[in-house]
Amino acid sequence: MTLARLAPVLFVLLWSTGWVSAKYATFFADPLTFLVVRYGTAVVLFYLVCRLGGVSFPKDRAGWLHAVVSGMFLHGLYLGMVWWAIGHGVPAALSGIIAGLQPLMTGIAAAYLIGENLSTAQRIGLVVGFVGVAIAVLPKVLIIDASTIPAYAVAVNVVAMACVTIGTIYQKRFVRDGDLRAVATLQYVGALIVTIPAALALENLRIDWSLGFFATLAWSVIGISMGAIALLLYLIRRGDVSKAASLIYLVPPLAALEAAIAFGEELTVPMMVGTCVVMVGVYLTNRKTVSVPE
Repeated sequence: MTLARLAPVLFVLLWSTGWVSAKYATFFADPLTFLVVRYGTAVVLFYLVCRLGGVSFPKDRAGWLHAVVSGMFLHGLYLGMVWWAIGHGVPAALSGIIAGLQPLMTGIAAAYLIGENLSTAQRIGLVVGFVGVAIAVLPKVLIIDASTIPAYAVAVNVVAMACVTIGTIYQKRFVRDGDLRAVATLQYVGALIVTIPAALALENLRIDWSLGFFATLAWSVIGISMGAIALLLYLIRRGDVSKAASLIYLVPPLAALEAAIAFGEELTVPMMVGTCVVMVGVYLTNRKTVSVPE
């Protein structure tokens, strides 16, 4: 099986574990503080990979700048806002619904900003995918006491979706060339530029330097920051932005399944039905993908 076929499956599996990792991380550190350590570790490891592999970094200032700016949106603002919002009372289920807006937002933005032509089937697929996410998690949201969910935290979570949409479009438009390992290194530098000041301003920098912290950090860096993000950058560069983004629809239902296994959270019939609907939406959005020679 080629990387082109395997990459979407691996990306969804790895990226979905971020929800479980985020919950584990709160046991050992403040959310933004944990992300600072995670991003810093990712920068060091990616840099070492680049040096050992003889990877060249961008030769002009614009190349460096575009990679850093895309990282500020894709990692610094997006993940920082999502983790902060969850840490301030936004339920994971509601955060999943909001996350389901991202592929729809990206598909619309890509059509207007970079001229991607979406077929009728692809447009239907984006909507069907969002409906599937809603079916999967909305029943749990409806039983939550809304008075306990801070409106400002929900607003931050929504802004986070706008940031990852901007970052995805920016990546496709301005970061077209260069080795993906070098790009990822610079993107995590951009993430640190955003996250360090935020952590200093908003948190007490709490870290429990325990085995659990290092285990969660290891998976967050190697499995997600390096593995999943490298696959996402590959998918964005290889194909349409809207098609790559539609894979995000699979994440909330899969994350719910993982949470049920890891934390004993309830896995409901709507979640299973919604997952099936999501798969239909992703298929419709991606089925016309043109094969690109490896």
